[in-house]
Amino acid sequence: MLRFSRKGISVTVVLDRRRAKMSGLYPVKIEVVWQGKQKYFPTGVDMSAENWNKMRIRHKISEETIEIEKCFSRIRNEVAEMLEKDSLSLRTLEIRCGRSSCYNVNKALRTMMEECAREGKTNSYYRYRSTLVNIEKFAGSNVPFSSVTVDWLKKCEDLWMREGKSTTTVCIYMKTLKSVMYKAMDEGYIRHSSFPFGRGGYAVPKGAVRKMALSKSQIKRIVEYRGPSDLEMYRDLWLFSYLCNGINFKDMLFLKHKDIVDGEIHFIRSKTRYAYGTRKVIHANINPKMQEILDKWGNPAIRPDTCLFKYAKGNEDGFKADMLVRKIVRKCNAALKIIAQELDIPVFTTYSARHSFATVMQRSGAGISFISECLGHSSLVVTENYLAGFGREERVRNSALLTDFD
Repeated sequence: MLRFSRKGISVTVVLDRRRAKMSGLYPVKIEVVWQGKQKYFPTGVDMSAENWNKMRIRHKISEETIEIEKCFSRIRNEVAEMLEKDSLSLRTLEIRCGRSSCYNVNKALRTMMEECAREGKTNSYYRYRSTLVNIEKFAGSNVPFSSVTVDWLKKCEDLWMREGKSTTTVCIYMKTLKSVMYKAMDEGYIRHSSFPFGRGGYAVPKGAVRKMALSKSQIKRIVEYRGPSDLEMYRDLWLFSYLCNGINFKDMLFLKHKDIVDGEIHFIRSKTRYAYGTRKVIHANINPKMQEILDKWGNPAIRPDTCLFKYAKGNEDGFKADMLVRKIVRKCNAALKIIAQELDIPVFTTYSARHSFATVMQRSGAGISFISECLGHSSLVVTENYLAGFGREERVRNSALLTDFD
């Protein structure tokens, strides 16, 4: 008889005679008893009462007994490890030993998608969705946590790279999967020793550094560009983003008139609103060029709760807002591509406005700490500790550098 007992918990091999199967046989199970509660774990072996008694008496080795001993050893080892760490939990034991196998990588990713949808975190929602879609292309719709090994991850990476995905994209998918695996480990679905990431495990590839900053001479040519009205409009949206501390288009399109205080735009990055504990307010001086753009393309309804630009109403929910931003960004990038071709400069996008702002500021002599504050890098703890804050006079002075093309 296989039996393990320690600190009030017992693990025993039993024949479950409560109900016979259609074959007339009974399932052999591993019974775990702790604090008056019983849990049964299947071994996959069925026996008659007669053969069960013979096995107990003769201890004859067979394929059935080997399988039973294997299951018993697995559960006994899990219990012993949890006892050693003083973290015994029948729920965790069920999870680790397969009784909660319906919860897997696919389900975990969908759960995160649902959470993001409820909280309006649209970018995170699409990141989890894209990761799920591509994992299912590689491994199917039922991926157990136990199957995600170092070798599995390497094969997955190889496939994605062969499909033409960029290193940055693969990096995003793998970091997303890593976060899901971390959560699964915290909740007991996988053991710490089975976690495939980290030292000695799978290393997530680093995203390639994309050089998207334009030079001041190139930006000057963009400012001086003349063409169809719609191209000039999208050009000016890009310029406003560049001049407004490299503001993200999502944040820019939802700026409201009440965000203008004493000739400055005050805003909080939507990206860091969820990611960090502090709500860092970014200040951007409205220079003459920005005011010219607002006068030409701004929302004619000037009230505190109306948006500076005419595209958004300001009351859209997370997904409607995201769809609107994606639509404008797509149209703007198409227009910027045409402008770049006509000016014979590298193709640039809405995202390059932020890189260009930082690079032009740095090359013009602005301090790195000031640039970090303008960009709202509240995730950089060292930078945050270094910042002492800057007054409006310095913001006005440094803002003038952005259109100083001489």
